[in-house]
Amino acid sequence: MSQADIGLIGLAVMGQNLVMNMNDHGFTVAVFNRTTSKVDEFLADAAKGSNVIGTHSLKELCASLKTPRRIMMMVKAGEAVDQQIEALLPFLEKGDIIIDGGNSLYTDSERRVTELAAKGLLYIGTGVSGGEEGARHGPSIMPGGSKDAWPAVKPIFQSISAKVGDKVPCCDWVGNGGAGHYVKMVHNGIEYGDMQLICEGYALLKAAGFTNDEMSAIFTKWNTGRLDSFLIEITANILKFKDTDGTFLLDKIMDRAGQKGTGKWTGINALDLGIPLTLIAESVFARCVSSMKDQRVAASKVLAGPEVKFTGDKAQFVKDIEDALYASKIISYAQGYMLMAEASKAYKWDLSFGDIALMWRGGCIIRSAFLGNIKEAFTTNPNLENLLLDGFFAKAVTEAQPGWRRAVCKAIELGIPAPCFSTALTFFDGYRSAVVPANLLQAQRDYFGAHTYERVDKPRGQFFHTNWTGTGGNVSSSTYNA
Repeated sequence: MSQADIGLIGLAVMGQNLVMNMNDHGFTVAVFNRTTSKVDEFLADAAKGSNVIGTHSLKELCASLKTPRRIMMMVKAGEAVDQQIEALLPFLEKGDIIIDGGNSLYTDSERRVTELAAKGLLYIGTGVSGGEEGARHGPSIMPGGSKDAWPAVKPIFQSISAKVGDKVPCCDWVGNGGAGHYVKMVHNGIEYGDMQLICEGYALLKAAGFTNDEMSAIFTKWNTGRLDSFLIEITANILKFKDTDGTFLLDKIMDRAGQKGTGKWTGINALDLGIPLTLIAESVFARCVSSMKDQRVAASKVLAGPEVKFTGDKAQFVKDIEDALYASKIISYAQGYMLMAEASKAYKWDLSFGDIALMWRGGCIIRSAFLGNIKEAFTTNPNLENLLLDGFFAKAVTEAQPGWRRAVCKAIELGIPAPCFSTALTFFDGYRSAVVPANLLQAQRDYFGAHTYERVDKPRGQFFHTNWTGTGGNVSSSTYNA
């Protein structure tokens, strides 16, 4: 008998926790895993005594579902998703809904929406953030795709998502096509930036001579104020965590970071759309530098940096690092929202930026206190061009600026790499400058390539070429991109 409200394929940690979350909220879930023994293990362990229905084939899974069928895949992004969809097709009917809850590239989701629509099927590509803890007790969920599918999955997704304020769910419809996975991609890019910023703060505190316990106390204090966030909270816990021999575990972990690609995708898309996503790009490159461990060890024996030790007021330095973290974090979100705004126009998604902030306020990795301020900024001005132009954020960055600059200067003086603190400040200085030296750059382009230029003493949109050498002629390039 068809009795399950939703089916889920893929019983790794995230999949299992989402299933149990749905079960807790009164939904009957049918499950399937390619290695079918995992189904039996799950039913005998975490799902024991629950209403979860185990199935051992896709045919059995689909037969167990109420119509329209709702099937959520929690499988590895890429080819595995396409293969899973292909395997499901023989057992589906018109109006059934396939949901991809993995970290798929948004262009893949765009394609799948179109391909499945031609077969009479609905498709949702949804970002799910919060890790295993969030999946179990309330993640942030960012669905997009075939809008006709939203009413059928909305009760489930909003029930299991995190709640903020007056029980507002951290889940709402994002937009058509690949919009859901796109917003999740930008979320992950911001996550890359947040993590790198925290690492740079940690490196500076360490260089100033603070112990792990002292740094843990500093991060704990920061988590009670304007830096209140999930990542600051867990950093405080990580710093003080002891290994089995009583020493700090963090000090034994190799300084070589991994990545799964979402930060890289965000940077590539920013280049495609012409948005200066400098902080997130630097955070990705910082991971790339970290992965060059053997080269760095060799280089450390050949290349010397400054032999300067920290001196000065340590309490003031802690405050300066806090300012740098806060201001740089604001820049990261400002850049992320610039990218989403451009994507919304380019891909015709009509994204709701305030609602996105609300979806990120709870359950997800970038949960942060000031996401409420982002929501307020876009509620006050839905056409806000940049978060830095909002009164709250303009004031916050202005007040943090002196300490931010001191922290960056101190990092340079001590030879401590702080690429994200530095690039955030550089972007801020560029964005607030009415005049930048691009006039010289454009003159250079015209000199060697006849690419033309605009003049400040002529109307915008008029282009000029100069025969700089007297021998270059007067023919100019036909294209101009600014």
